[in-house]
Amino acid sequence: MNIIFTDDQYCDNLLPFTFTRPSADIRAGILTIRNKWELLLKTKLNASGSLTKFYLSSFYPLSPDAESLVINGSLLPDDTLVRLVSALKSGQQLVYGDRFVAAVIPREILEGKEFLAPLSDLETTVLPNLPNFLNQTWEIFTKNDANIRADFKLLTQNHRSGIISSSNHTFLPDQIFIEAGAKVECAILNASTGPIYIGKDAEIMEGAMIRGPFALGDNALIKMGAKIYGATTIGPGCKVGGEVSNSILFANSNKAHDGFLGNSVLGEWCNLGADTNNSNLKNNYSEVKLWNYAAKDSVNTGQQFCGLIMGDHSKCGINTMFNTGTVVGVSANIFGAGFPDKYIPSFFWGGADDSEMFIIDKAMELATKVMARRNIVFTENDKNVFTHLYLQEVAKRNFQR
Repeated sequence: MNIIFTDDQYCDNLLPFTFTRPSADIRAGILTIRNKWELLLKTKLNASGSLTKFYLSSFYPLSPDAESLVINGSLLPDDTLVRLVSALKSGQQLVYGDRFVAAVIPREILEGKEFLAPLSDLETTVLPNLPNFLNQTWEIFTKNDANIRADFKLLTQNHRSGIISSSNHTFLPDQIFIEAGAKVECAILNASTGPIYIGKDAEIMEGAMIRGPFALGDNALIKMGAKIYGATTIGPGCKVGGEVSNSILFANSNKAHDGFLGNSVLGEWCNLGADTNNSNLKNNYSEVKLWNYAAKDSVNTGQQFCGLIMGDHSKCGINTMFNTGTVVGVSANIFGAGFPDKYIPSFFWGGADDSEMFIIDKAMELATKVMARRNIVFTENDKNVFTHLYLQEVAKRNFQR
């Protein structure tokens, strides 16, 4: 049966990442949420569609199938939930409170929708226990330990790891898995604190020190002398150096030089200049507040450690300092002395003392160049997303004047 992932009414709590992707395409652990479900349901990878914001829908066309299994895209799967979802019949749905979980429904119900809430005309089973939703941006890193462990088991069961070179110093090597084509030499790999996964054609250079749980995506690179603490995910195509702790880089983002990144999440196509550092702990050790787009205000995370949340295509210059609990939107360009604000909107150009709007044509020109370095084309669909988000940001700033 065709599978469709739907955003729900709480999707905006996951901004800025859901500005540019459905919630199902957030990386949580080694895999995206979409890929977790596809593997567990034994579906062809990347074959599913999405109900999502209208300006993103061209990336995720719906199948013409008469019926589809629809799953909440912010839902992290486990064995019990997979069994319940797999057992659904036509016209049946699972819900928890006011949240849609999953259903088997006809295509016509989905037409024109951007997300699904529970549907009143379906046979409904109310789940007695709270499913594992990804509710807030900081949960991407707070849940990363458990997600890496679950994905490691899913990806490595009944598979044999590549040989670990004798030039490396390893602890608990049976919890280290190396995919085909990966290069790891003269590194310290400590899996006693959690599993270590190294993707296809990835590379860990000499002198890198890594503690699990840790995931390195396909074609990603850890540079010489890097210090990586768990639970950290370096997604496909990323380049990382310096010190990183409990952070996630989705894909094709760079933190290639010295500097600290902790308790943070970077989207795709981000770049941190040399010696960029973020604070992840307040001087008074109090809980960190973080900008929430849905609330239009800062909310208490309940976390003592919380660093940088950065949307796709955003970048910063060398020696940038980010305060505890900083949120950056899409395609922002940050530079200059001092700490920038703790909320930096999309298409921001400047620093702590002065800023303006990043001109849309220049923003798209930069994105085109950056993506071309990974042999990926900036498409007309990408242009439409940038244009929509830019006009949305212009309208918001005009309203605030």
